[in-house]
Amino acid sequence: MREIVFDTETTGLDPKTGDRMVEIGCVEIVNLMPTGRTFHAYYNPERDMPAGAEAVHGLSAAFLSDKPLFRDGAKGLLDFIGEDPLVAHNAGFDFGFLNAELELCGLAAVCTSRMVDTVALARKRHPGAKLSLDALCSRYGIDRSHRVKHGALLDAELLAQVYVELRGGRQIGLELAADSAPAQGREELMPASIQLRTASIGARREPRPHAPSAAELARHAEFVGRMQAPLWLK
Repeated sequence: MREIVFDTETTGLDPKTGDRMVEIGCVEIVNLMPTGRTFHAYYNPERDMPAGAEAVHGLSAAFLSDKPLFRDGAKGLLDFIGEDPLVAHNAGFDFGFLNAELELCGLAAVCTSRMVDTVALARKRHPGAKLSLDALCSRYGIDRSHRVKHGALLDAELLAQVYVELRGGRQIGLELAADSAPAQGREELMPASIQLRTASIGARREPRPHAPSAAELARHAEFVGRMQAPLWLK
C-alpha cells in the first residue's frame, strides 16, 4: 500500500485570511517502509513573511522571492501524490493550505477522505500524553537532534518514522514488504543493514550431518561409566 507523508510551512495559520503555503515536503512509503522517493519545493507566496512565522521555519521573504509560484509547480506535486492516502500531523491544517493553493489555481481540491491524521492516531494510542512531533519522536526514540527549525521535508521524514511506530512498528512493515512486494523490488524496501546481511549470506550450503561417530559414542560411554551415583539412576 502506497502512502504519502507530508508537511507544509506557511506564512501563518489561516489561508482564509490570506496566508499562503511556502514549502511542502513529501515522503513516499510503501507497506509502511520508506522507499527513498521524496518531493520537496519552496514557493513564492507573493506577500510578506510575518516575523512570527519566519521565527518558526526560518524562511524569509527575500529567500522565497525567486522561488516558483505554486501554480507553476502544482502538476509535479499532484503527479507525486497521485491518488494515495496523505498522512500529516494535525492534517486538517496542511490539507487546508494545500487545497487553498489548488483552489487559487482553479484545480480540484484533494478529497479529505484521503486524510490520515497522526495527531488523532497518537491521541487514541497514547491518551493524555503530549502529541507534538517532538514529543512523539522522544517517545519512540527517533533522533531529531538535527531539527533546529521547522522544515517541511525534514518534518515529513521524522513524521514518517513516527507514523510507522503508530501503526505498530517497523517489524510490521518488514513483514508486509517481504510478503507483498515484487521480488525484483523487495531489496529496495529493506533497510540498508538488512540488504547488507542478505547479500552476505550468499548461496545456502547443504546441511551437514551431526550424528556422533562410533569413536565419539565410545568416549561418551566411558565418561558416563566413571560417574559416581548419577542422578538419573536414583
